[in-house]
Amino acid sequence: MKFTILGSGSSMGVPRADGFFGNCDPKNKKNHRTRCSAVIQTKTETVLIDTSPDLRHQLVKNGIKKVDKVLYSHMHADQTHGINDLRVFYLQKKKTIPVYADKATKQYLMTTFKYCFIDNSKEYPAILKLNLIKKNLKLIDGSKTINIKSIKVKHGNVDSMCYLIDKKLAYISDVSEIYEKDFKYFKNLKFLILDCLWFRNHPSHYNLERSLRLIKQLKPKKSILTNLHCDLDYNFLKKILPKNVVPAYDGLSINL
Repeated sequence: MKFTILGSGSSMGVPRADGFFGNCDPKNKKNHRTRCSAVIQTKTETVLIDTSPDLRHQLVKNGIKKVDKVLYSHMHADQTHGINDLRVFYLQKKKTIPVYADKATKQYLMTTFKYCFIDNSKEYPAILKLNLIKKNLKLIDGSKTINIKSIKVKHGNVDSMCYLIDKKLAYISDVSEIYEKDFKYFKNLKFLILDCLWFRNHPSHYNLERSLRLIKQLKPKKSILTNLHCDLDYNFLKKILPKNVVPAYDGLSINL
């Protein structure tokens, strides 16, 4: 089983649409960041987490040839607006792709991208089947079953879902608060992939100080900081971070 960070950048990416790199060295390819999205690949299934606006580029770059399911973290544009790029995977099998989201995100997707879920005509059939997220989802990995647990966290004014894979890896791309009652799920993991927007405080995201404080508390074997703004240069972070913490980059893969 492999987990790949398809996009490691914040909502505007690095560089921004106007070419601005901020503090990031443009000569370092690891500073070229698309919007947050990730993929879980087992022997049998390929499962996306979020459909960023950069999804087509991400899938092509990483050689992702199929998508069997999609899990959404929340409703924001940088996690959802690449949804139309899923159409090709419907065309492969002429079968709707299951999509899972919480109640608020489900409503947003149906309102904003209704054409993806409702037949418009024979020429444009529904490509996705919208489902309410379950607390526990099962993935098939050859003869084995993998459990994915969804856990609600606070992300500013909205909820966001983080995903705990087989009690080994947690993916928390957008978070301003993890509820204390859920800390037990995140302690002593093999991998913790965590939101880290910039140095300053932000109402909807962890900053570097808060991310490192949480990592110290949860004690994962390895942590990866994602959702990185153009304030945070890759090499600079590498120099200042503890040995068990690294900055994410697009295409970073983890074998589980």
